[in-house]
Amino acid sequence: MKILVTGAKGFVGQHLMRVLAACFPKAQLIGSGTASGDVRADLTDPVSVDAMIANVRPDACVHLAGMAAVGDARANAALAWRVNLGGTLALVEAIIRHVPACRLVFASTADLYGASFRSGAALDETALPAPLNTYAATKVAADLALGAMAAQGLHVIRVRPFNHTGPGQSANFATPSFARQIMRIKAGLQPPVLTVGDLSPMRDFLDVRDVCSAYAACLRPDLAVADGTIFNIASGHPRRIGDVLAALLAQADVSATIQVGAGLLRKSDIPMAAGDSRLAHKLLGWQPRIAWERTLADVIEDWRGRVEGETK
Repeated sequence: MKILVTGAKGFVGQHLMRVLAACFPKAQLIGSGTASGDVRADLTDPVSVDAMIANVRPDACVHLAGMAAVGDARANAALAWRVNLGGTLALVEAIIRHVPACRLVFASTADLYGASFRSGAALDETALPAPLNTYAATKVAADLALGAMAAQGLHVIRVRPFNHTGPGQSANFATPSFARQIMRIKAGLQPPVLTVGDLSPMRDFLDVRDVCSAYAACLRPDLAVADGTIFNIASGHPRRIGDVLAALLAQADVSATIQVGAGLLRKSDIPMAAGDSRLAHKLLGWQPRIAWERTLADVIEDWRGRVEGETK
C-alpha cells in the first residue's frame, strides 16, 4: 500500500508518519513537504496538486495540510478559504481524476460544531455544524463538500478530532503556549508572569498520538464503512483550561502570576465542548490510550528542550 500524507511536516503529520510506519510496516509512506525524497505541492495551486497525485498515485491519502490556527485564519480569511476549502477540493479532484480507488481520510475538526456545543451535551456525529469562526467555517465547507462527493463515489472518511496537543505543537495553541512560558520562567528568560486568555472554558483534550491512531485505523484494509462516514475523536472528559495550566505548573514545579492578555480573548468562545466517540470505538476499535498526565509531561519536556535551544 502506498500512503500519501499531506502536511507531513506539520505537528500532527510528524506524529502520524511514525504511527503509520508502526501500523503498516510494509507500506510505502510519502509525505508532502520539503525534505529530500518527499513530494511538494502548493494547495493554492491546483496544477501543483494535480501533478503530485499523478506522480504519486497513492492507494490511500490522509489530508492534514491546511491553515490550522484559529487566529491565523481570522487574520487572513481569504487565504484560509483558498487553502482549507480550495486546496481540499483540488486534492479531491486530482484523486478522482488519477486514482479514483484511493481511500481519502480527511482531517476535519470538531470546532465545526460551534454553537451546537451550547447544548451542554457531549456531541456525536449527528450534531449540527454551526461554526463560530473563520477556521471552522472553512473546514465545515470542505467537510460537507466531501460528504456530497461521497454520494457520487468518492472513497472518503471524515474524521472530526477534538482539541489535541502533544510534543512538537506550535505555541499558537493554549497548552504549548503555557508550557513555553513556564519553561522560559524556569530558565530565567522571562519574569514569573504568565499571559493567558480565558481560562474558564472546558475543552475535550486528547493526545495527538491517540488522534493519529484513529487516522491509521481508518486506513485498515479490512475496514468496511460507508463512503462519507464521519468519526468524532474525543476523550469524552472535558477539562477546564485553567486546570490544564495548573497541571503544567505543577509538572514543572514553577510558580507564577497569571495575567489575562486582552488579545488572547475570543468573543465566540463557548463554555464547554465535549465529544461522544462511541462510533469510533465501535467501528474502528479506537479509544484514547495515553494518560493525560503523560501528555502534559511530554509537552513540558519538549519545551524544556526548545527553551534550552534558545539559550545556546
